[in-house]
Amino acid sequence: MALEMRDRCERCTAAPLPPDGPARICSYECTFCEACGEALGQVCPNCGGELVARPRRTAGAV
Repeated sequence: MALEMRDRCERCTAAPLPPDGPARICSYECTFCEACGEALGQVCPNCGGELVARPRRTAGAV
């Protein structure tokens, strides 16, 4: 099962999140930009889980 690579921050909705760019995710794949992850103290507001660096996917990967 592959990660769902969401393309927008769930908090600010303005930050584009390309698959090869930095983002923060929790174990439920809630996705946030780096700035929002920092503002949230690296804690997911939806589930209370830890926000960690999302793996990056190269542009040609499927």
